Amino acid sequence: MNNMPQEILTKIYQMLVAPLFKLGETPVSIGSIVQLILSLLFVLVLTRACKNVLKQRLLVRLRIDEGNREAIATIISYSFGTLGLIVVLQTTGFNLASLAVLAGGLGVGIGLGLQDATKNFVSGLTLLLERKLKVGDFVELDTLSGYIREVSIRSTLIRTRDGAYVVVPNSKMAENRIVNWSYDGFKSRIKIPVGVSYDSDPVVVTEILLKSAYMEKSVFHEPTPEVIFKGFMDNSLGFELWVWVNRIDREPQIKSSLNFIIEYNLRQQGINIPFPQLDLWFRNPEVFTSSLLSRSNGQDTLQRVHNGQDTAQRVQQELAKKVSKPLAIRDLLRQVTYFHNFTDIELRQLIEIGYRKRLTESSVLFREGDPGDAFYIILSGSVEVFVEKIDKQLTTLQTGNFFGELSLMLGIPRTASVRALEDSILFVINNKGFEKLLHEQPELAEVIIEELGKHQEELSERQEQLRAMGLVDAAEDDKNPVAWVRKRLKNLFSL
Repeated sequence: MNNMPQEILTKIYQMLVAPLFKLGETPVSIGSIVQLILSLLFVLVLTRACKNVLKQRLLVRLRIDEGNREAIATIISYSFGTLGLIVVLQTTGFNLASLAVLAGGLGVGIGLGLQDATKNFVSGLTLLLERKLKVGDFVELDTLSGYIREVSIRSTLIRTRDGAYVVVPNSKMAENRIVNWSYDGFKSRIKIPVGVSYDSDPVVVTEILLKSAYMEKSVFHEPTPEVIFKGFMDNSLGFELWVWVNRIDREPQIKSSLNFIIEYNLRQQGINIPFPQLDLWFRNPEVFTSSLLSRSNGQDTLQRVHNGQDTAQRVQQELAKKVSKPLAIRDLLRQVTYFHNFTDIELRQLIEIGYRKRLTESSVLFREGDPGDAFYIILSGSVEVFVEKIDKQLTTLQTGNFFGELSLMLGIPRTASVRALEDSILFVINNKGFEKLLHEQPELAEVIIEELGKHQEELSERQEQLRAMGLVDAAEDDKNPVAWVRKRLKNLFSL
């Protein structure tokens, strides 16, 4: 009985070392196969670890760019893996000469079955060695465009603008024509087609288009923007605005911004953008007129009644539309002192950085002492402002009212709580959005400082309040409230 476990272990050992077949002169057993598999897995793990260490640590410290880091790390890890495979085969007792004989016998079959894999592997090595396409490049392949995220043995991983990841075989990347928009940087040229009515002055149109180009932050002043007169179209004079931009991968956003600016500037100058139209000419108009009159005489009275009813219905619909017309955020923003001189283009940027927040009845938006990190406009519904400690209502704010702008701009904690009296929708600009706006519109900071300077007594009170809370940095503190505001804006929003 005591020898039974030992006998079982002995039999298991004999089964593991018993030769199943011979590979050349080398016997192959279950044990040697298991040892080989475990060794190969170990080499694979070490290879991946080697690649990650090189790509994410060592090469980063050497300040090598992302694309070259990927290529160097991949090639070194492949070499390390190949060397590890040879070492494993030798140490486990496999004769490489025997494997070469076997590989030669199966070469035709392997070549036919794995020709695509081999093709992709060789193409991958070509991409890595040539470095015409690197990780981080923005490329366009047929209808696909995106950023190269990884070049592996078999395929290349591309991340599209929409956030999808597309796996493309390396052979397609090596053989097809690919546009690399960021080969030597993201600077590139985009073209904006514009059509204006035939009564427009081409010189004035040129001036407006160039002015619009310089209003967009992403457009380079050198090379200078150009306006191309494309010719006389069916319904308009055709122009193209050519501009060089700093980020070609943001082409849709830049084109959208330029289109907004161009439309606004053309409208300000009274220049129309025509819509496609078709004129119909009759060769014998008198025949058509007499035929139409003969058919309509018998129905004139009834038609007038219908027309009268239709007119009344249209008037009622127009009145209903005017009554139920929602509040425009643009008009509400203009009521805020700091934004009332903004153009439509600047207000559009302000609207873009904001978002809508829905409040259910009785829900609390913020409480006393919370960070002043957002500014709000009530689009629908109403809220109450109250002091929670003494349970006292201070005021009620209705649709169209705004609040919280001073707390946002000066980083002042909330001095009261706000709660929804009914289901409400608020337009919100938070501190991240406001910081983005100040970086895109540096002149806005001075406008805000100028407006705040008109209320120095209130500024002094706010400054004393923050001092009492220990929230005023010694470097920004100043006896002059306006100078203090300027320093505080710079500190809060990294200007």
